[in-house]
Amino acid sequence: MIRQYLAIKKGYADYILFYRMGDFYEMFFTDAETASRELEITLTSRNRNEPSPVPMCGVPVKAAEGYIGRLIEKGYRVAICEQTEDVAAATGLVRREVVRVVTPGMVFNNDLLDAKTNNYILCIVKNSTHYGLSCLDLTTGAYRVAETPDLGLILDEIRRISPSEVLLPESARSDDRYESIREIFPEKTINFISDELFEYPGARQRLLDHFRTRSLDGFGCEGMKCAAGAAGAILWYVQDTQKRDLVHLSHLETYGLDHFLLIDEISCRNLELLVNLQNGTRQGTLLGVIDITVTAMGGRVLRHWVRYPLMDIAEIRERQDAVTAATDHPLQRRAVRETLKSVSDLERLGSKIAMGQANARDLLALKRSIDALPSILAELEAFGNDLLMTDASLFTPLYTVADEIGKAIVDDPPPGILEGGMIRRGYDPGLDELIRISRDGKGYLAELEAGERAKTGINSLKVRYNKVFGYYIEISKAHTNAVPDHYVRKQTLVNAERYITDELKTFETKVLGAQEQQAALEYELFCRLREAVVTENISIQGCAKFVARVDVLASLAELAERHGYVRPSINTAGIIHIEDGRHPVVEKLIAGERFVPNTVRLDNTENQILIITGPNMAGKSTVLRQAALIVLMAQMGGFVPARQADIGIVDRIFTRVGALDNLSQGQSTFMVEMEETANIMNNAGPDSLVIMDEIGRGTSTFDGLSIAWAVAEYLHDLKGAGVKSLFATHYHELTELPKTKPRVKNYNIAVREWNDEIIFLHQLVEGGTNRSYGIQVARLAGMPETIVKRAKKVLANIETNGHVLDGRKAAGQRQRTKGEFEQLTLFRKPEELVTEKLLAINISTMTPLEAMNCLSRLKEIVSGGERKDSN
Repeated sequence: MIRQYLAIKKGYADYILFYRMGDFYEMFFTDAETASRELEITLTSRNRNEPSPVPMCGVPVKAAEGYIGRLIEKGYRVAICEQTEDVAAATGLVRREVVRVVTPGMVFNNDLLDAKTNNYILCIVKNSTHYGLSCLDLTTGAYRVAETPDLGLILDEIRRISPSEVLLPESARSDDRYESIREIFPEKTINFISDELFEYPGARQRLLDHFRTRSLDGFGCEGMKCAAGAAGAILWYVQDTQKRDLVHLSHLETYGLDHFLLIDEISCRNLELLVNLQNGTRQGTLLGVIDITVTAMGGRVLRHWVRYPLMDIAEIRERQDAVTAATDHPLQRRAVRETLKSVSDLERLGSKIAMGQANARDLLALKRSIDALPSILAELEAFGNDLLMTDASLFTPLYTVADEIGKAIVDDPPPGILEGGMIRRGYDPGLDELIRISRDGKGYLAELEAGERAKTGINSLKVRYNKVFGYYIEISKAHTNAVPDHYVRKQTLVNAERYITDELKTFETKVLGAQEQQAALEYELFCRLREAVVTENISIQGCAKFVARVDVLASLAELAERHGYVRPSINTAGIIHIEDGRHPVVEKLIAGERFVPNTVRLDNTENQILIITGPNMAGKSTVLRQAALIVLMAQMGGFVPARQADIGIVDRIFTRVGALDNLSQGQSTFMVEMEETANIMNNAGPDSLVIMDEIGRGTSTFDGLSIAWAVAEYLHDLKGAGVKSLFATHYHELTELPKTKPRVKNYNIAVREWNDEIIFLHQLVEGGTNRSYGIQVARLAGMPETIVKRAKKVLANIETNGHVLDGRKAAGQRQRTKGEFEQLTLFRKPEELVTEKLLAINISTMTPLEAMNCLSRLKEIVSGGERKDSN
């Protein structure tokens, strides 16, 4: 047995081998030591009396999936080795083979999968000019390929796919062309396979054989050598590890990486599209707010739409038309959504059935889902929209499948498929006969027990059964003297004796044989039914895609009705005009107050860059983010939170919002900020949207201001056309930019002052501001009053004299030598501001009250904002 184990293990050295022995999977040697530690199960040994006992541990077959899942979550891979011949018929050692392997990308256990997230295996290959990419979700049948010469696009796409497992050529271990790809993933996630598997002729033929086609033209990737190489390699890998035909992989989708609005990983994080920055959950994210889908399939499609917004206006409007139709028919929409709740995850069910992983409960879930289709189709007819309809005849074979499942499977089948109890009576005559024998046997036992009691005069005599001894007669020790001679003692207990008789053994052979035959026949009938379902896999997958699309579009309509979203117009003129826009997440999270909507206009002629000033907490970041989110939602094909919106197609959204120290890589806040800004400067184009929030904060005032100014100018002049940008800043000097750059406009977030305190109005208004109200914000944050008063004093000294210490130079401040460079300040002196404002006043038209207010404002400038009480 150990020799057999070692021979099998040799082919799966990097896997933990689950070796089937009866009702347990056993592990030996280092596998046992690893599994016992990671699973917290007892480590024992085989041949304990020998000098070198073999470490071993095991888990029950019935509970194996849970243990396998725990190992997968910890980064291990598992090979399942089964007994592949009948134990009773085997001569000598039972034959065993690995029947499948489980890796992070090949998990079918629903407890280990996020229902609304795809579980992708990703494959990458590079030739002399291009990168090829293929990703496959074995649980849904999603199979995609792309090709590009641009490494940057490949890296962005890898992060967007977020695979759980990665395949690279063996040569990629040391090839510098793969270095940036390898750095993205943990080492345990990457598998290196032979370079030969990526070669175009063999990979292409593998795909043709699988899809049974003459070329790849039908999939749009004929001649794409890198893409076909990646797709062929990933197909080989899954076939080799799963040991079966992948009949549910019925389509290969070819897509262009530049066909969708690209939101890189940094911007996805900054905008909190999928996970929030605080705890990494969906709560407080765009997806968390807009995902009200009622099926797992719909949830996965919506997530895909969020990460792959469209750029084709016709496709966007096609989705908008469907959402409009669903919005216009609320009663039917609600009926459809209610019925959809009874539809299971058809994609994963179909794949599970095709991969031989399904049980009777899965078939029953498929039947219930199919039974819901006629009701859904009937309600959808009222919408009159192509995206919300399909050819109903495509589902006719599924109705036949559902009818057969209903005839075969009992209403509440057991979770296992080997013990029987899952096939209805009346479905198969042979099975009915075996069930009758087993059922009649119970009556026979009752008669036998009564007869033996009468013959022996022992009223406490019992006829019982257990798996160890089979059927037996149990008699208490008080009556053993009355036991007949033909009773054969089988077992002695503390208070009783157990016996068998020839009649009882004959009966046992008949009944147990019937029960074993019943379980075997039920399994055979179940497998036959499961194979019949597999033949309709294409119809199941087509139905799944249709149901998912309906779910997403209906949920977007429901979302629009609940929250007052509107259908945006889509243009090609580069205009983004959002009237009374709202942040879709923030407006749901704030409690006890009304969200203040804001209007934003960006174009390529007059309002290309908006410089937005205002104090912290006023809402600058909210305005920036909501503009980006509304553009994304519009290009998804959904409605948006605004009074009205006209959205020009954007090809990329870049954000530079906040920064966190990356201490593990030795990067400071400022370095992270500069790297993200450099990425934007190097990759933004005329059709991009750039969100810049407080650039330059991580260094000195003059350095930061200089960088912010230069970046704003660069965005204005980019490629001779500029790029639409929202630029929030505390550097009020940037409000001077419109004097030299014609497409820059100043805006600020309005506040009101009252008794030396500020009231945030959260309203975006035209014009710049020269105050940050930092000290007032500090007071709102709970800063001690003594610190607030001292800060005001210091601010006044700095603004009036340029020094901290009341007009005097700080101790130790040296005199500047002749010729030494003096850094020029971009801050204007208070007296210059007062002079400018006095010259602009028309005294002859002012009322006395206006004059007093004006004088008060001038005094405030001179005193640095400090007000003194006077009697």
